[in-house]
Amino acid sequence: MKRRLAYLLRFYVLTVAVFLVAKVLFLVSQRAAHPFSAADVADVLLHGLSLDLSTALYFLALPFLLTIAAVWRSVPRRVFLIYYGVVALAFSLAFVADVSLYPFWQFKLDASCLQYLATPADAMASVSTAYLVVRVLLVAVVAAVLFAVFRGLPAPSHRRTPASGKTPSPSHRPTKAKLAETAFYVLCMPLMVIGIRGGLGESTTNIGQVYYSQQQFLNHAAVNPVFSFLSSLGKSGSNVERYDYFAEAECRRLTDSLFYTDSTRPDTLLTTRRPNIVIVLMESCGAQFTAVGGHPEITPRLNQLAREGVSFTQCYANSWRTDKGVVSALSGYPAFPVTSVMKIPEKSHKLPSIASALSAEGYQSSFFYGGDINFTNMRSYVMGTGYSRLRWKSDYPSHWQRTAQWGVRDDLMFSALLSDIRREPAGGRWMKTLLTLSSHEPWDVPTRVLDDPVYNAFHYLDHSLGLFIDSLRQTPQWRDLLVVVMPDHGYRYRGIDETTRLYNHIPMLWLGGAVRRPCVLSRLCNQSDLAATLLGQMGIGHRQFAFSRDVASQGYCRPMAWHTFNNGMTLYDSLGFTAYDLDAQHVVAHEGGDAARRLRVARALLQLTSHDLAGK
Repeated sequence: MKRRLAYLLRFYVLTVAVFLVAKVLFLVSQRAAHPFSAADVADVLLHGLSLDLSTALYFLALPFLLTIAAVWRSVPRRVFLIYYGVVALAFSLAFVADVSLYPFWQFKLDASCLQYLATPADAMASVSTAYLVVRVLLVAVVAAVLFAVFRGLPAPSHRRTPASGKTPSPSHRPTKAKLAETAFYVLCMPLMVIGIRGGLGESTTNIGQVYYSQQQFLNHAAVNPVFSFLSSLGKSGSNVERYDYFAEAECRRLTDSLFYTDSTRPDTLLTTRRPNIVIVLMESCGAQFTAVGGHPEITPRLNQLAREGVSFTQCYANSWRTDKGVVSALSGYPAFPVTSVMKIPEKSHKLPSIASALSAEGYQSSFFYGGDINFTNMRSYVMGTGYSRLRWKSDYPSHWQRTAQWGVRDDLMFSALLSDIRREPAGGRWMKTLLTLSSHEPWDVPTRVLDDPVYNAFHYLDHSLGLFIDSLRQTPQWRDLLVVVMPDHGYRYRGIDETTRLYNHIPMLWLGGAVRRPCVLSRLCNQSDLAATLLGQMGIGHRQFAFSRDVASQGYCRPMAWHTFNNGMTLYDSLGFTAYDLDAQHVVAHEGGDAARRLRVARALLQLTSHDLAGK
């Protein structure tokens, strides 16, 4: 019995030690972007220990059961070796993926990475072949090292007899002794369950329990990546998670009048009720890359165009990923912390959209994308919400398809869109949407103007957009054309993240001959408000867009902007800004007064919208 107990204890301690070493290596791997001190390492290990202890119990469960079996029957050592191999590979994949993905995502490994396995080529487009080869080798090496470490554990069997050197069968032991030992292990089971659960209180083991610092990186470093992945499996991607904070009446009271869907105004921003429309969704091009963010040199054309049309100077993105931002912009629907509506066809097909609303008015809608339209289930969403024609990577010459890691680079796509517009006959009604892709890792653009590769990619996008607008001005279609330019989301870079206003701040411009006059709209709004605002200007009813507001309407009286990120959310209103972490369950950043009320409103919004999605 002592030998078996010693084996279980050694396995458990060894697993915890592996988690601790992995944390140190994670910190070291991210040091260039996130400096830390020796004291920070100690704090990360100490505060993250409770989660490591709990997670290690999950992996102790099978050896524990095999040990009980070994009381009654010999268990071949190869059974344990197979388990060690599985554990070593699982840990290796988790550790290497965590280290590799964090610089891109800025949050700990979770099950959202599985959503991109359906289109692996596009999922890997942000990195080079060499990068992938190195990661595969790292997984193999780390798995081999971990297997060797676990293999060194002694088997939970009886000691070999001095005479024969063989392991005696458990059947030689008295039944009473075996029953007593089995009873001991059975009595230990509740303790393991309590340890896995994290105690006897109402709160169970969760990621937020290890958060301790105002620096999110240190909180993330304390999180066990294996636990983070396992705990997110049931609530990632295509699973609808409901949030419940208030009684229904209280939730409605807090959100009442926030989504004012009527359009009441004495004037119009447009010269015609039926313009032809081009919507350009710019990959990741947040306001931080414009003059607003103190970088007029990155997007000079965008800064210039902002003075020539209608500029929505206080517009904010709804989310942090393309699949969520596209739905918000085109369907006027909010984004969610973990759920991607685009990846749920049975939900996304029930959403209203600008394309479907215009289709009822005789418009033909086309969607242009230089990448794989099947990535993140985009084809299903686009076709299901009213677009009658798609143009994507496979529709272009093969030499175009290889001009960027993600597919067809932006200047070529703008050229293709321009050619398509020129072919439109006079008197037709149409809308065309282009989703750009070049301003994305690995920033492989054909020009080199700025030294910083990220800034340079956005400069290239800006230049391509400017040439597109210049060419459009020379076409007869310009006179009745409205061009809407906005990003799909912002981008974390150089200290700009969800804890700052600037990360979610995005430009939204209305340009074209259909614009009555240059002006500035400085009301707080979201990109999801495009649908109601545009349709309101066209005199088209938009009450089906329950979460989209006409920000040009005189009835828009409670301006606010709401954003969700991976297990978190932010809310902006006239009094300030609040960022809330759903894992840690505390405010991670705030500006201005009345933060408590703002947090209640944000929670009510999350409850209201998640219940709406669950019911669709």
